[in-house]
Amino acid sequence: MDERVGDMSDTIYALASGAGTAGVAVIRVSGAAAGQAIELLTGQSVPEARLASLRRFRDPDDGTDIDQGITLWFPGPASFTGEDIAEFHVHGGLAVIEAMISALAHIDSGRLAEPGEFTRRAFENGKLDLTSAEAVADLIAAETVAQRRQALGQYDGALAALYDDWRRQLTALLAHAETTIDFSDEDLPEDTHTKMKYNMLYIKNQISQYIDDEHRGERIRSGFHVAIIGAPNVGKSSLLNRLAARDAAIVSETAGTTRDVIEVHMQLGGYAVIVADTAGIREADGAIEAEGVRRARKSAEDADMKLVVFDATALPALDDFAREYIDDAAIVLLNKVDIAGADLPPDIGGRPVHAVSAKTGQGFEALLTALTAEIQARLESTEQPPLTRARHREALEAGIAALGRAETATLPELAAEDIRIAVRSLGRITGRVDVEDVLDVIFRDFCIGK
Repeated sequence: MDERVGDMSDTIYALASGAGTAGVAVIRVSGAAAGQAIELLTGQSVPEARLASLRRFRDPDDGTDIDQGITLWFPGPASFTGEDIAEFHVHGGLAVIEAMISALAHIDSGRLAEPGEFTRRAFENGKLDLTSAEAVADLIAAETVAQRRQALGQYDGALAALYDDWRRQLTALLAHAETTIDFSDEDLPEDTHTKMKYNMLYIKNQISQYIDDEHRGERIRSGFHVAIIGAPNVGKSSLLNRLAARDAAIVSETAGTTRDVIEVHMQLGGYAVIVADTAGIREADGAIEAEGVRRARKSAEDADMKLVVFDATALPALDDFAREYIDDAAIVLLNKVDIAGADLPPDIGGRPVHAVSAKTGQGFEALLTALTAEIQARLESTEQPPLTRARHREALEAGIAALGRAETATLPELAAEDIRIAVRSLGRITGRVDVEDVLDVIFRDFCIGK
């Protein structure tokens, strides 16, 4: 066990509910001394398993009362971590919580838990695979319906089942490959090698098609990025403020007011969306504006979708700007229609135009409907659970590369070794094999108490 998470034989404790004043706070204890913690704080033996017991909690130093609340007892291995667990549900005031934590410092080999250590112990004790452990963090962080649903499906084992199925198929393929090595001088069926190559290609294609998903799962998890781009003074900042329903960006008639990228987080259609206001794209006047234009171009390049804005009072011809930024990932807006003439083009750059006024809100309901529909179409569910993390993608890509080498291997021993590498790559995603090097990366971003 590495130094960061301490000794697995320690009993760990922490506030498992959110920080701050609340009606109820939950303090969790896991380890061999969890039962001792109950006896120490209540003066009574552990209650019946998984039944709430009303107890008074006392300071072990001087016997003074700390609080009265609920005690729960979950004996291992039938617990979240697989160890004995005690939970204390107390009033959520800061003084009560601090007194309870101080009292727990008296238990044998007890210490405060590190971030994610409860979930890591659940993994170490075989209660969760790594994809389910990651889903715990995602469920805690979920802010949208889509994020919650995706995380819950992953927690329930949907991803692990998919990856383990591919791993089992590859393991069977590896067994056949090693058979051809061990019995190379024997009479094997003529189609043995043909079947092996066909099965290997089939699995490789399945994985390749799965990861060719435009990063849908990662976008649901981290947010769908939309960049507002256009020339100076077309109303980009006003559009951002209208979408955010607040003054998120400074609005001025002076061209070039926006120098940096300003981001607003919002929800559309149950999905997390990050909308970015950018500097007006033009020939820059000075180094600072040039940097702003560079960042605007980079934001447009990296965005999942672009809102390309034109001034309806000064309609442009189809210039280089339109050709560069209007594509299938663009929604074209004509802003300031409240003061523009009625003769507006139905499309620019081959994309239909949305006529809006950031000042009055005209056309915004239709714009939000169109934007939501585009996002839902890009992120809508498929039959297979989505890939959610770069770690998974890297392992799957490594598996595909190994299978590609196995296909063209000149010796059966080389083919078998590459299939073995593919098996290990898939196993690392769920934690079935050789994952010590990735455990710290996975659990370090957890909150304390999970």
